[in-house]
Amino acid sequence: MPQRAVEIPTEDGTCPASLHVPAGEGPWPAVIMFPDAGSLRPAFREMGEHLAGLGYVTLVPDLYYRHIPYAPFDVQTVFGDPPERERLMGLLGSLTAEVAASDARAYVDYLLALPETTGDAVGTTGYCIGGRISLTAATYLRDKIAAAASFHGGGIANESDPDSPHFRAAEITATVYVAGAIEDGSFTDEQRALLEKALTDSGVAHTIETYPGHHGFAVSDNGPYDPACQQRHWDALANLYGSTL
Repeated sequence: MPQRAVEIPTEDGTCPASLHVPAGEGPWPAVIMFPDAGSLRPAFREMGEHLAGLGYVTLVPDLYYRHIPYAPFDVQTVFGDPPERERLMGLLGSLTAEVAASDARAYVDYLLALPETTGDAVGTTGYCIGGRISLTAATYLRDKIAAAASFHGGGIANESDPDSPHFRAAEITATVYVAGAIEDGSFTDEQRALLEKALTDSGVAHTIETYPGHHGFAVSDNGPYDPACQQRHWDALANLYGSTL
C-alpha cells in the first residue's frame, strides 16, 4: 500500500505526518490515528499501514511538531528516566484541548480534500494521550467526526481537569468506542463510570470495554504490548468504522 510522508499546514506551523492509502481503486473513508506519548515513529507507521489495509486512508501526525527538532523518546525507558520523563511531560502539557482541536481540524480539512478520500466526515482513533485527543476532537469538531475510538486512553474522564473530554460529551455526534486497560491509573473504574454516565446522559452512541491487558496493549513497541489485545482492537475498529464511515 502506498505510504508517504506529508506536511500539513496548521494554525501554528507545518505538521509532518505519515499518510497511508489502501491499495486498489478508491476513494476510501479517512481516519486520523493519534499516537501515544511517544508520537510518530515506526510502530505507528506500521499501524497506519495496517489500518489502510482494512480500507481506510489513514493519517498519523507528529503530535509535537511545534517543538521540532526534538530528540525521539524510547518508550521502553522514558517513564523510568526522570530527565526524559520530565521532557516528555513538558511536551504533553503543551497539548491543551484547544491546541489538539485546532490541529485535528487541520488534519480533517487535509484528509477530506484528498482525491483518495470520500465522505464529509472522518474517523479517529488514539492511544494513551492520543485516545484523549481522539475524543477531544469529537467534542470540538462535532459532525466532522463520525466515529471516535480510544485505546488505553488517559485523562478522558478526570473531574479535576477542565480539559477532560467527558465535560463536553454533549457536543459529541460521533459514535464512540473506548477500550480501557486493567490496573490503569489513568483510566480507573471510577473514571470509566463517570465517562459512561456523561455519554449516556448526552445520548451519545457508545461502547466502553476493558481489555485483559495493561496500558499500552495495542502498540507493538510498548512493554505491555499484547498481540491478542491488539487484534481485538483491530476487529473493534473494523466494526466501528464499517458501521459509521
